[in-house]
Amino acid sequence: MYVKEVLVQNQVGLHARPATFFIQKANEFKSSIWVEKEERRVNAKSLLGVLSLGIVGGTTIKVIADGADEEAAVESLIKLVQSGFSE
Repeated sequence: MYVKEVLVQNQVGLHARPATFFIQKANEFKSSIWVEKEERRVNAKSLLGVLSLGIVGGTTIKVIADGADEEAAVESLIKLVQSGFSE
């Protein structure tokens, strides 16, 4: 299992459009991937799950992966979040 924290920097957070990019990226990997905010953990490959966390700008989240490509998956998703989703 590979875990890393990241600060969501774009002002609106993970609303529909950035969440869609996040999920598309997560689906490129075979590993099971989760997003955790405070004590809630959801499947990073589920749009409703990610949106249900209500992640806004300035929130720190954990990206967790377990599987063959777990490290690449987490690093790729962290990089995407740090890019601000090109907004």
